[in-house]
Amino acid sequence: MNKFVKELIPYIIIIAVVILIRCFIVTPVRVDGPSMNNTLYDGDIMMLVLFDKNYQRNDIVVFKKKDEKLIKRVIALPGEKVKCVSGIIYVNNEEYEDTHANGKTEDFKEYILGEDEYFVMGDNRNNSLDSRVFGPVKKENILGKTNSIIFPFNHFRLGN
Repeated sequence: MNKFVKELIPYIIIIAVVILIRCFIVTPVRVDGPSMNNTLYDGDIMMLVLFDKNYQRNDIVVFKKKDEKLIKRVIALPGEKVKCVSGIIYVNNEEYEDTHANGKTEDFKEYILGEDEYFVMGDNRNNSLDSRVFGPVKKENILGKTNSIIFPFNHFRLGN
């Protein structure tokens, strides 16, 4: 093996490892729009965890809706019932502690989620296209979850 090829091998390995990490473990994702204000802001860059498919209530997830990637918070889990009456969200007829909402939640009809469906909402309730409009999100459309803002560096304000 000539010297040039021997010097090139470590760089090829590094590139392969980076590609594998980005495709299967974590990848950056950019917040686009105000639907998650005051938790996330337009332009924030976050790390999306691709391998953990165990989504819980209040997780922030990224999912595909048509050709877009949307970022929303999980409100209700598979098999649950969710509705909003007089501005109060109920999950399985129990009041949901809505600590992340920015703005009043408008009432919406009851949804009974399938075994592979999640009900998601933006934290900025008055300016979010979410499950109240397009219905539950199928698990197969969820790309992953995130809880780390990596840019801008001056505001690591995310938490559950």
